[in-house]
Amino acid sequence: MKVHILAALLLRVRGTREVTAQERTWAAAMIERSDNEAANALWRAAGGAEGVAAAGRLLGLADTSPAEDGRWGLTTTTAADQLALLRAVHGRGPRAHVLTRPERRWVRELMRGVVPSQRWGVTAAGDSAGTAPGSAADEVKNGWLPRTATGLWVINSVGRVTVAGRPWLLAVLSDGHRTAEEGIAAVEAAARAAVGARTGTLAAPLTDGRAVAPGPPDPPAGRSPASRRGPAADAESAG
Repeated sequence: MKVHILAALLLRVRGTREVTAQERTWAAAMIERSDNEAANALWRAAGGAEGVAAAGRLLGLADTSPAEDGRWGLTTTTAADQLALLRAVHGRGPRAHVLTRPERRWVRELMRGVVPSQRWGVTAAGDSAGTAPGSAADEVKNGWLPRTATGLWVINSVGRVTVAGRPWLLAVLSDGHRTAEEGIAAVEAAARAAVGARTGTLAAPLTDGRAVAPGPPDPPAGRSPASRRGPAADAESAG
């Protein structure tokens, strides 16, 4: 959601003012370290749910609904919409020019600067998987949240990776995990499956065009996950 918030800010201020030094500081903290207070500030600066939703429409996000009460972490979205967002950030597809070249360059620079401890997720599908954290040019932004009602984890990951010298855009959304570690493992498996299914390097079942990794184990008795269908992952060649 934080990449969406940053794009919404850029669209909100365009033609009226420059992004302030404080907003640039917040943006770096929000993307590179996933700072929630910085995200709260930029959510407000971007116009809250109304501004973020308007930006989503411009960016081609057909099935994303920002939470009305300001709890942006409870926004609903799809892997396809997150892939559309990545296309806009990378200047691809029908919404390639919604963000300007300097705006796109800045967002991508921040995604390349994510701290080593948060460079998991879709990066597992790339050539740099297993190398020193932060040593590659992969772009990534992850999200994670234990749901209050169930205690089960939502784990999401979006970004750009290079596989066999070819760039790929990847978006993986998942929920219903008993631990964050379990969710990360499932997301990384889905990312590898999504690219593998499209390159022929890994057999993966497909559902509505999305690679689906095995879901997490059954939850403990008395706890119901939001979903145990497995992560939904969309991948697209970026070059």
